[in-house]
Amino acid sequence: MTTSFLQLPGILPDFIAQNRSRTYGAGLDPFAYERVTGPLTALKEWPTAFIREGLERTAVAEKCAADGADRSAGEAYRRAACWFHCAVLLPHPDRALAADAAARADAAMGRALALLEPGAVRIEDASYAGWLRGAERGARAVVVVVPGLDSSKEEFHDVTEALLARGCAVFTMDGPGQGVRAATTTVTADYDKVMARVVDALHARLGPVPVGVVGLSLGGYYAAWSAAHEPRIRAAATVSGPYRITGWDDTVPFVRETLTQRAGSERAARDFLTRVDLRPVARHIEVPLLVVDGADDVIPGVENGERLAAQAPGGTYWSVPGGDHLLGNVRELWLPGLTDWMATRLGA
Repeated sequence: MTTSFLQLPGILPDFIAQNRSRTYGAGLDPFAYERVTGPLTALKEWPTAFIREGLERTAVAEKCAADGADRSAGEAYRRAACWFHCAVLLPHPDRALAADAAARADAAMGRALALLEPGAVRIEDASYAGWLRGAERGARAVVVVVPGLDSSKEEFHDVTEALLARGCAVFTMDGPGQGVRAATTTVTADYDKVMARVVDALHARLGPVPVGVVGLSLGGYYAAWSAAHEPRIRAAATVSGPYRITGWDDTVPFVRETLTQRAGSERAARDFLTRVDLRPVARHIEVPLLVVDGADDVIPGVENGERLAAQAPGGTYWSVPGGDHLLGNVRELWLPGLTDWMATRLGA
């Protein structure tokens, strides 16, 4: 019988270590992270511990709101959303628990934005859901932030806020098999079809403003694929995105188990992996494309983006020294540059 990822020897300390920089970037306090993960004795305990912490942040938010401290309440709700999201960073067998955590993350982020950014607008259909932020300021461009395999719109606040600070409106989304849509949809390699509906909705609200896309981890594949097929995308950036995945047996158990859950079956997951390959479309990405990789990001079975940037007519490659997957450990070395680049290309 195949050993589950959660039962691999030594997996708990490895998983805690590997997710430190990622969770810090998602908004978790590093000291709280150590306090919550320290008592764990098995990785299967991770979701419950993180949900418990999210509930405590929710209680703080509710008390602040009852006291009329709306700013503090909004900030506490946003922290709660981060904890709920981080509860589902692993392929836990209790899918109902994961769906509940994702729903709590979505609800908490909605309450946070209602208090902190009342101009934020919910846009969604059956396949995607997200928040449009900054549109009320008359932004002249909009950037879609696309999460990865186990990411969600509640994770990449630093990217969103840096783009907002540079004059862009930002739409942070969950697509098929992601975040709040993971319970009702499965991943799709044809992400351009989802992106087309997103751009339709954004243009209906904002008018025909320039659209950019930033994709992180597997979202980098989604962003590049969409840029090759959706002509209304004017610029694209990938962060730790795969150029291709070489094969099912080449990938690590974490990727295989997570993708099996997000695709709905192992057969569907295997088929999806054969589609994660930008070789046929790289030369069709004619818009400016910035490909950012961490120099220390090595995931078995995943080929990083250097060849993508070389083959795309408008491609630029940026390997950041010391960067891990998602470059959470060297954020100051790439985040300002990427968001400056995007805002400039879109004329924001």
